[in-house]
Formats: sequence, structure tokens, C-alpha cells
Amino acid sequence: MTEIYNWAILGCGRIASKFAADLALLPQANLYAAASRTLDRAQHFASKFNFEKAYGSYEELVNDPKVDIVYIATPHSHHYQHALLCLHHKKATLCEKAFAINTREVKEMIACSKANNTFLMEAFWTRFQPSFIKALKIIESKRLGQLKIVRSDFAFNSEKDAAQRLYNSELGGGALLDIGIYPVFASLLTLGKPTQIRTLIQRGFTNCDESILVSFGYSNGAMASLSASFAAYSSTQTEFWFEKGYLRLNKRWFTPTTLTIWEEGRNEELNIPIEQNNGTGYQFEAQHVMQCLDEGKIESNLMPLQKSLDLIEILDRVRADCGIVYPEHDLNSPEENQLLA
Repeated sequence: MTEIYNWAILGCGRIASKFAADLALLPQANLYAAASRTLDRAQHFASKFNFEKAYGSYEELVNDPKVDIVYIATPHSHHYQHALLCLHHKKATLCEKAFAINTREVKEMIACSKANNTFLMEAFWTRFQPSFIKALKIIESKRLGQLKIVRSDFAFNSEKDAAQRLYNSELGGGALLDIGIYPVFASLLTLGKPTQIRTLIQRGFTNCDESILVSFGYSNGAMASLSASFAAYSSTQTEFWFEKGYLRLNKRWFTPTTLTIWEEGRNEELNIPIEQNNGTGYQFEAQHVMQCLDEGKIESNLMPLQKSLDLIEILDRVRADCGIVYPEHDLNSPEENQLLA
């Protein structure tokens, strides 16, 4: 990679700060512009991370001809709107997960990307972690035989604040879309789309899904047991159970530094260290985006748009099964009408 790309950050919150810090590690990335709903907030963010420009509106950002790539870090409820804004202005777009609220919105985003011949990718950083890539290679090698069960969790005890994004349904709040999406993604990447879905939820004080348990069944007999919660802490691990052993992505499995593997016939677990190359892990997806643009692609081969569409379709099915609804979004298609039924 030799070309330098001007990066812009749309939305200057907590995850944007983590992403910007990792972006600064990449020599091909120029920290060019930051935009927020207020100029003061954008200027503070730009000063902290040494961006060249700050904008007090997103429209100003996308109208800057020097912006090459936009990273969208606003709440889930605004991803659809902001992705379309960037794509219509032909800005390569890396949009945080959940990609959008529902399948209709994701389909429109994908159509807009293709109509404008402009790069679009969901920022699912786990897909680009060295640990996760190593795990996928072990699974694909059949070293441990056929994968039978995926067990994955992500939970922490969050502050109970009605104005906070996690508990605010108007911002796409709830455990499923915020952290439950990780276990669902782990099952999708390894077992594919389920044929059966069963869910249980516990609603919090704002009526958002505070805790959720999801079971998936597959036509080949495989199963997945997935959980997420804002009400309690979990080990935050993912296990893959095979005919001849198991593989575990250890604590903070979405970006771990070790894998554990046990094979039939061994008397001990083997811990495999994973080099993170500094940073917290966001640099890997950013580097991949620039590589895609170097190659003239408008879609990633590692995180293709069809995979994002598969993921949101599964999330819609989960929501339909347990009655999680976002009224401002779920009003336009037969699938969404099912959510409201």
C-alpha cells in the first residue's frame, strides 16, 4: 500500500476515540477531518487526535472534496441516514455495527453503494482480528472434526441511565443490537444462517431488551447458544465444540490475545498467543478498507455486503421471535410488519 487516504470521522463519541487512536498507527491513513453535531465537540475531538479539520455538521464533512473515507460512529438509529449521506457524496464508507436497524435499511444502503459505485463495509472489527482469523482457519481445517455447537456470550453490568444510548430505544438501544450482535456474528461466520430460532428476553427499566438468550438450530444438526446482557458480567468467551475437541476464544473474545485448543487424546489444553501489533484492534479493519480501495473494490472480500445482509436478517428474525420493535424504523415492509404484529 502506497497511497495516502484522508480519513474523516462522523460522530465523535467513545468508539470514535478508540478508532482514531488506532487509525493514527497506520502510515497510509491521514487523520484529516472530524464532524459532530456541534463545532465545539468536533474541534475538541480534532485537537485531541490531531485531525486537520473540524466540522459542526455532517453535511459540511461530506461536501469536502478532500475526504476519501468516512468512518461512521453515530448511534445505530442513525447509521442508515448517515451512510446514505456519505454514499450519495461518493465517500468510501466504513459504518459501525449494527449496520442499520433492520433489513430494509441495509438493503437500501447496499443499493446506494452499488448505484454510486462507492465502497461500503460494516465495521465489524472482530472479523479482522488475528485471533478470529486463526480460529476460522482451525475450524476450516477440520482438525477437530465437524463443528457441532457454538457457545458465545457478551455481558457487562451497565449504568442504568435512561438517556444513555444502551437503554434508549430511540437510538437503537438494547442488548441484542449493541452486544448480542457479536455472538450472532460468531455463529453466522462458522455455522451459517440458522433454520430455527428461539429466544428469551428480560426487559430493563426503559423496556429495552436488557438481557437476551438465543438458541439457533441448523439443518445439519448443529446448534448455537448465545447470550448478551447489560445487567450482569459474563466470562465473555466463545467456544466451538467439535467431534474431536474444542476451541475457545478467551476473555474479551471479540479481540483476545490467546486461543485455547483441546484435542481428543491430549491431556492438557494448548494456549496459543496472538500478536495484536499494538493498538486495540480497530487498525486491522481500517487497513483492510484502504487495501480494498487500492485494489479498486467497492466491497470487501472478508466482510462482504451479503454477510452484513445475512446478519441483519438473522437479527430481524430474533427480534420477531421475542418482540423487540423500533417503531420509528419497523414500519415499511412485510418483514417489519411481522415485528410489529
